[in-house]
Amino acid sequence: MDLRALRYFVEVVQRQSYTGAARALFVTQPTVSKMIRQLEDELGTPVLRKFGRRIEPTDTGRIVLERGSQLLALHAQLQAELADVRQVARGELAVGIPPLAHHLLAPLLARFHQDYPQVELRLFERGSRSVEDELRSGTLEIGAMLLPADENEYETLPICNFPLRLIAPLSSSWAGRSRVRLEELAGEPFIFYGEGFVLNEVVHAACLQAGFAPRIAGRSSQWDFMASMVAAGVGVALLPELFSRQLDRSRLAVVPLEDPQLWWHMAFAWRRGRYLSFAARAWLDLARRTLPGAGGAAGDNGPLWDEENR
Repeated sequence: MDLRALRYFVEVVQRQSYTGAARALFVTQPTVSKMIRQLEDELGTPVLRKFGRRIEPTDTGRIVLERGSQLLALHAQLQAELADVRQVARGELAVGIPPLAHHLLAPLLARFHQDYPQVELRLFERGSRSVEDELRSGTLEIGAMLLPADENEYETLPICNFPLRLIAPLSSSWAGRSRVRLEELAGEPFIFYGEGFVLNEVVHAACLQAGFAPRIAGRSSQWDFMASMVAAGVGVALLPELFSRQLDRSRLAVVPLEDPQLWWHMAFAWRRGRYLSFAARAWLDLARRTLPGAGGAAGDNGPLWDEENR
């Protein structure tokens, strides 16, 4: 069975789209369709079916998806181990990072490129849910995700922990407040994060616990654009303190949130028990030494940057 056909099939199922799979794989959509047909011809039965706009695996497809994902992960592990044997400081590293973390991770990216110029660093902008899917499939070796993570499935290296702050227009009634309870925001339209961000689930669940379902007025994967929408009066947002401290206070009010206090607690994660390439081990070691606040605690797998304890 062609591993490339398996990889294309898994990507289509994960992304629910031939076009999305083609974009992720850097090929054309007809190429993806051809590989799926090749797989079906080999198996003698369809592996995908459409329900409206959804693409789902058939009974055969579900078996291929489960076992194929395992085969792809094993193949990626084999390639990584062989690469380590052939040449320690070469190869590539696939890392998933959330768009929100660019500013935080920039020093690490620069240092890694400086120390290991012959390692190709492949960065994938993903929310935590997508990171989990691609860690399981072997597309990513390391990914940044929100904690808590399943300790039976992942090992983690905490890298930051920031409280969420209310961001509101300076002209709003929230300006000048020293604190705000989440339940007080029940009547406000919210700017949420992009699709696939676990922070959306954190905020949504907290709102429900506070007695209301948040009304979503807009979404963005970029914190500065979220802030611009707030300043324009589209709604309010809950942003990590790392970003709220950079905002223009002549246009925006930043108010601490309480009852409950919500956190952006992020970590690098990798599959428990899976072989890590030299490049992955080097990345994690540099993360401990490069990211702000690494210090001695990071060497014991403590958080590299914990706003709660600053």
